[in-house]
Amino acid sequence: MAEAKKYPGKTVFGLDIGTRSIVGTVGYKNGKNFCVIAHRSIEHESRAMIDGQIHDIIKVGETISEVRKRLEEVTSMKLSEVAIAAAGRVLRTVNVSVEWPLIPEREVTNEDIYALASMGVEKAYLEFEKPEEQDGQHDTDTRFYCVGHSIVRFYLNGYQIGNLEGHKAKVIGADIIATFLPDDVVNSLHKAVEFAQLDIASLTLEPIAAIQLAIPERYRALNIALVDVGAGTSDISISKDGSIISYGMIAKAGDALTEEIAAHCLVDFATAEQIKHAAGEMDDISYSDIMFLPKTIKKKEVLSIVDETLHDMAAQAAALICELNGGKSVSAVFVVGGGGKIPGYTDILADELGIARERVALRGEEVMMDIIFEEEGMKKDSLLVTPVGICLNYYEQNNNFIFVSFNGQRLKIYDNNRLAVVDAAMQALFPNDALFPKRGKALNFQLGGTSRMVRGQPGEAAVISVNGDAADIYTPIHGNDVIVVKESTAGEAGRISIGEIKELNGILSIWINERVVELPRTAWVNGELQTPYYEIMEGDKVELATYYTVRQIAEYMDVVLEYGQDIYVNNKRADLDTPVYENFSVGWSLLETVFVEADEGETVETLPGDEVVTVAEDMEPPTMLTVVVNEDTVVLTGKSEYVFVDIFEFIDFDLINARGRNIITQLNGRAAQFMEPLKDGDAMEIYWNE
Repeated sequence: MAEAKKYPGKTVFGLDIGTRSIVGTVGYKNGKNFCVIAHRSIEHESRAMIDGQIHDIIKVGETISEVRKRLEEVTSMKLSEVAIAAAGRVLRTVNVSVEWPLIPEREVTNEDIYALASMGVEKAYLEFEKPEEQDGQHDTDTRFYCVGHSIVRFYLNGYQIGNLEGHKAKVIGADIIATFLPDDVVNSLHKAVEFAQLDIASLTLEPIAAIQLAIPERYRALNIALVDVGAGTSDISISKDGSIISYGMIAKAGDALTEEIAAHCLVDFATAEQIKHAAGEMDDISYSDIMFLPKTIKKKEVLSIVDETLHDMAAQAAALICELNGGKSVSAVFVVGGGGKIPGYTDILADELGIARERVALRGEEVMMDIIFEEEGMKKDSLLVTPVGICLNYYEQNNNFIFVSFNGQRLKIYDNNRLAVVDAAMQALFPNDALFPKRGKALNFQLGGTSRMVRGQPGEAAVISVNGDAADIYTPIHGNDVIVVKESTAGEAGRISIGEIKELNGILSIWINERVVELPRTAWVNGELQTPYYEIMEGDKVELATYYTVRQIAEYMDVVLEYGQDIYVNNKRADLDTPVYENFSVGWSLLETVFVEADEGETVETLPGDEVVTVAEDMEPPTMLTVVVNEDTVVLTGKSEYVFVDIFEFIDFDLINARGRNIITQLNGRAAQFMEPLKDGDAMEIYWNE
């Protein structure tokens, strides 16, 4: 082999592994131009491929080897790596829409956008795996891989927008297209290429490769369809608003026409293929049938033979274009591939779409303005669009399938040269919400007939490592990386007590026997009166208590009101069930209680004017408690138990004439509750907050 020529740019070897032939192209980029050094095409000797699918790996591998050898001879290069494309026959796409509320309303970050896209891909995979969505298109036992996704459009609070980042939003959303390939297709391509002693440098999808060249980015703002009519399939892609919005395929293309000719003319498939090609160039075509009889057929008759199939092929393509385009036709259609060169196809397709015939055209030389062919005699036509597009894609996206370990599971991922931990997580069907902190369960209850919710606390994000090093969802990953993800945790469930409800903050002040007494606000829960310490439960119905009854006040103050004792509320006679509201006055007569020693084993209690009452020995007599208030020792007597509010009966503290905004009460260095039990040695501070 002669010494290889030096070129100014990195060379690429691209293969279009088609149903009818394998096309090899070697070239390099030089500035904005792509220069084709050599181009070779070999047809399969037998039908080793049908409808874009490899049926005989060995035979396809042998043809690839022959293409490689011929290109090596003409270029004097040793070709060891190749860029390839998978056929549209096996391509599956799913379009989904996702929304994500931002609570509370805030600015959108790049992390929010990434999470939104992740939600979309996860939803697309779940939609793709639904049995009712498959419609017979793939076996549920077949493993499919998401080989790419793209954002078609973003939404901000329900309105379409170009870029979400930095905008303040309540709800963000997106329309997303995700593409899938089955594992067996990728594996068969790998095996055939490996048989030819080649490594895969990049792998793309045939519709993507074709559109790379046929519809330049500057045209993608228009609503245009690309139809790549090959031998076994017609691959379709749609552009709109600057993006590729959908892909599709029909399993009918050039081979269907060839089979009609073979049956009519009684010839083998290869001869029928020659007749079909000749019908595009000459009026009279000569051939020999399988009986070795010489025959001649006119171009008009050939077109008549394939007319019904041609109409059906165009009708299927038009129907899918409209389906992929949201139920309506497109503005124009570009047709590439050998199957689309049959006379009449573009006109029939235009008629089926209901657009002018001049808006459906073959794309060939006119889309190759930046393509330079260095080999003499090479003709620019639509057959070269996909092979050259495969080469160009190599420079745009140097990718391949890689293997990684994710939580002990071996994964194969389509490498787009931008892979991160989150991509592996999606491929492993790791739940999206298991990557991000989860809030605890919300608490729902009713307050005064209005629904209230207390949100749960945020949990911890997933703990991630790559090859033993700490990582996050954005950490890049590469072949053979070991990824370990410990699922994120949920925070504590929402909780709130009666006393923490803002409407209950504060106290209820009333006058009792000409002294101000401050009572904590209370509430009715499911019909029962509860203290401020009550923890609200799911579904509770809470009603604020705006008053105390005389009985509740007495119980709070640990005062025993006897039957027949005089009670007044706002200077009017009252009873134990009379309600007492804010700033009401309450009065009752005070009874003096005296304890005297009785016989051994019992105590007697005497009330003025009454007989002596015997108290059983198991009844606790009044106890004495020593506490410290504002650094002074205070002795509490007269009760068996004491609560914080009792201290005001034993200290000189003016509750009537305010000396500040509010009273500060502390017990052992923290905020005190009025009904907290006291114990010997407690330290208290009580003062006005000025």
